[in-house]
Amino acid sequence: VPEDQVDKLLLASWGLPKAVLEKYHSLGVVQMFEWQAECLMLGQVLEGRNLVYSAPTSAGKTLVAELLILKRVLETRKKALLILPFVSVAKEKKCYLQ
Repeated sequence: VPEDQVDKLLLASWGLPKAVLEKYHSLGVVQMFEWQAECLMLGQVLEGRNLVYSAPTSAGKTLVAELLILKRVLETRKKALLILPFVSVAKEKKCYLQ
């Protein structure tokens, strides 16, 4: 992340509603890793273009997907489909995202 965009690491810099930020903060998530912010700033990803990224297990891939989905749903007022690999993960995300 360039020096002049360090504030992009903070979740509060991404225009998310207060309730969403409070939920993330209650879970201890206040800022992203540099690679996560870089993913969100690539090309036209925030305008709905595709993004393919890879990271090790527990590196924070889901946060990138959640932020992209949340921003698009809130901005376009359209629904989103989140596909997860296991029923247990799907149940966890359902509770988390509600």
